[in-house]
Amino acid sequence: QVQLVESGGGLVQPGGSLRLSCAASGSIFSIYIMGWYRQAPGKQRELVAFISSSGGTHYVDSVKGRFTISRDNAKNTVALQMNSLKPEDTAVYYCHARFSATREYWGQGTQVTVSS
Repeated sequence: QVQLVESGGGLVQPGGSLRLSCAASGSIFSIYIMGWYRQAPGKQRELVAFISSSGGTHYVDSVKGRFTISRDNAKNTVALQMNSLKPEDTAVYYCHARFSATREYWGQGTQVTVSS
């Protein structure tokens, strides 16, 4: 079993910054992809960004240039630095880890609210 524990959510004003962190623990040999999804009220969960074990990254268009994903393979952690936050970034953010096509895990979610 694998546990993903997120931290760093909260309330921030538009234009502000937050940093989300996620630590994986448990039966870990290597995590292929780590990433972040988000789900706003009344909307489907969407991919925000992911990073592979080799460092390749992908971002959804709406966060490009504002968010940066990083990863520490030795510590099995992934972080999401979010700058220039907008009200539309408000959502519950979920950490995700994929080991293979059929093995994946989710964190419990952390609330990010962007409001003045």
